Amino acid sequence: MSRTAIAAAVCFASISPGLRAEEKPVHFFILSGQSNMAGMRPEAGFVPEAETCFPGAEVRFLKVARGGQPIRHWVGGWNAIAEAAGKTQRIGSPVFYERILEGYRAATEGKPAPASVTFCWMQGERDAKEGLDGVYREALETLIADLRRDLGRPEMKVVVARLSDHFDGGNAAWDAVRAAQVAVAEADLHGAWVDCDDLNDKLKGGKAHNDLHYTAEGYATLGRRYARQALALIEGREPAGDGRPAAAAQSPTDKGADPR
Repeated sequence: MSRTAIAAAVCFASISPGLRAEEKPVHFFILSGQSNMAGMRPEAGFVPEAETCFPGAEVRFLKVARGGQPIRHWVGGWNAIAEAAGKTQRIGSPVFYERILEGYRAATEGKPAPASVTFCWMQGERDAKEGLDGVYREALETLIADLRRDLGRPEMKVVVARLSDHFDGGNAAWDAVRAAQVAVAEADLHGAWVDCDDLNDKLKGGKAHNDLHYTAEGYATLGRRYARQALALIEGREPAGDGRPAAAAQSPTDKGADPR
């Protein structure tokens, strides 16, 4: 398998007057997953929203994403999970997990520790299609635990994007992965989830269609929701329970509005 592209850690924050660069808190984001993460352009939604959410701070992100990849390519303990469940799929090494560790170390080596680290996940389509829904929750929980251990960040925040309504409830494995993603996020003391059901609305043959991939505006909205849910977690507030957080400038009581 060829190496996936890794975006260099990028700084894109507003800086408070009189505050030296070395004094700014750093919020570090890991953006990872398969095709709908690969298709999300951080500068189109995530970056400007993060600038609003974290004024006076430095925000960096590392993107490790490649289309069509199952979660096992991120999970070192996958073979044991699969064997216990009677699944035949195996891996040699978790190649994308290794890329995350490499990228994070390169971005933070010799620098002050980030004030926060947030893992933003957008994946699961491949596992649903391979009938691996029954082990998806364990695999995702293992991935999160491994990252917290290997990054030395036990309080790492997690924002999981739930699979969209592509199958309109007509695929049991797909629905099971969706449920597992929400369950993992809601059971995690530092977790939140993002709704993607309104991000894939397209026209096909002149008719409304819930596509597998998102629209340009859908990807931008995904990025904004990641930043908003992360802000709530970092500030110790309850994230939006419906996966559609309102803009940071709005009152927490307006969470359901999700203005774009």
